[in-house]
Amino acid sequence: MADRHDLVILAVDAASAGAQLLLDELSDVLLRINGDSGRSSFDVEAATPRGGFYLARDGAGELLGCAALRPLGEAESTIGELKRMYARPGSAGVGSALVAHVEAQACQHHYHALHLSTRVANGRAVAFYAKHGYAPVIAWGKYVGAAQSICLGKTL
Repeated sequence: MADRHDLVILAVDAASAGAQLLLDELSDVLLRINGDSGRSSFDVEAATPRGGFYLARDGAGELLGCAALRPLGEAESTIGELKRMYARPGSAGVGSALVAHVEAQACQHHYHALHLSTRVANGRAVAFYAKHGYAPVIAWGKYVGAAQSICLGKTL
């Protein structure tokens, strides 16, 4: 288990081997919890100058988690979207560090808010985001009318 003192979070290509390993793990976990891997909601090829894909590693280089940031909707949006957030089991504090990192990146990219969607069935995720100041927001895109999803947001 890593402590926060040796945690390093870096922007990487979402198609890199490390990123793909964590994205595959996340998809497997989500499939077990929700019955949906979430893969269709994230395109590793859709890199944007106003976002990024971030990997968390410990001082020894062990992969601990990942998260992505992209504009919500149009490229000029003032709202960023948090995607593919994952911390490996036993990596206490990594999820919180990733959220803080993505929020800081969102501010640097001039987003005024950060939104995300998760499944209602994923109670741990809903509670995690609430603990970090995220509250329900109006659904967008494919989440409109999707009773299985909850859209959350936070003003930055």
